[in-house]
Amino acid sequence: MIKRLFAIALLGYFSFACSSGKKALEQGNYDEAVETAIGRLQKSPTNTKAQKVLKEAFPAAVNFHLSKVENWRNSQEQFRWERVVNEYKQIHALTDELVNCQACLKVTGTPRRYFDDLQNSKIFAADERFAVGLSAMKQAYDNRQAAKDAFYNFSVVEQLIPTYKDIKSKLDESYELASIDVVVEQVSVNSPTYALSNEYFQGKINEFLRTNPKLNQFVRFHSPELAEQNKLKPDHVIRLQFDDFIVGQTYVETNTNTVTSKDSVKVGETTVNGKKIAVFNKVTAKLTQSRKAVTSKGILDFQVIDFKTKQKIYQDKIAGEFVWVNEWGNFNGDERALTKQQLSLTRNKELLPPPPQQLFTEFTKPIYDQITRKIKKYYENY
Repeated sequence: MIKRLFAIALLGYFSFACSSGKKALEQGNYDEAVETAIGRLQKSPTNTKAQKVLKEAFPAAVNFHLSKVENWRNSQEQFRWERVVNEYKQIHALTDELVNCQACLKVTGTPRRYFDDLQNSKIFAADERFAVGLSAMKQAYDNRQAAKDAFYNFSVVEQLIPTYKDIKSKLDESYELASIDVVVEQVSVNSPTYALSNEYFQGKINEFLRTNPKLNQFVRFHSPELAEQNKLKPDHVIRLQFDDFIVGQTYVETNTNTVTSKDSVKVGETTVNGKKIAVFNKVTAKLTQSRKAVTSKGILDFQVIDFKTKQKIYQDKIAGEFVWVNEWGNFNGDERALTKQQLSLTRNKELLPPPPQQLFTEFTKPIYDQITRKIKKYYENY
């Protein structure tokens, strides 16, 4: 059965690979027919089926796109010239494939290029987008969304014609109006003991804000030092401050129990009728189990403040916790009374917990994960 399915799949693959594009042509998929025929002729320059398909499909594809060009030119739809540009680009893409295939050119002859038509369409499209951008700029100084709209339209102009008029300066101007500057204050920890660990946390926050590519392109983050150096007046200030934290809160729990083996084991020998016979019985041991848990936790206050009004526009409390655990044990008695897990526990020793600065860093890691998600969410569409 598997061999049969494999044979069918293989036959389908070779049928597809050897296709001349005739089926696509019959279905009116002219671009696909052209691309398939070109691919076939590149591998087999004398393939008559592919030659026949290409001779019919290429002019049909060009005429199809030209008819759409004419329809868009006569429409009243906004940005119709961009649709015209796309149709000419499709013709150019097919033509580029064709001219790279010598066997194909023998079938179709040298195709016409539509460079001037494409360029003129780009000019009309750029003119329309530029006018829309200028219109949005009239409200951009008081309306940030209008500035974003202007920037978007100017960006399309630049993609169409990079040297169009003063498009660079318009892009810069609209981007400045659309963007907000956010200063991220240093994380506040009122304890010199944890200064080094806090620098690590602060560094991670700064790295995220500086390098994360998924944040909104219109939101720019700055350190307090850079803001002061550039005499920047930000739009927002992010304030991060630990409300409360505990490092190294230790709990030790010890339990002593008498444990008995699950099954009987050999405990000795006895003589019966002159013969030595093994004696079996359950055995016991006194097991002491100890567990030390060192808890470190804290709450970070996350605020977004409007710099002009000094009002809080967003606030959240973010909690983080890290528990370091050490378990060990010892016993008196027959070790056969212990399970494998209990015996393994008795081979552990009591350990010293990590130093306080490391514990501080560990409990801030889940806080870091949460704060970065919240900053992303807050500014992703700002």
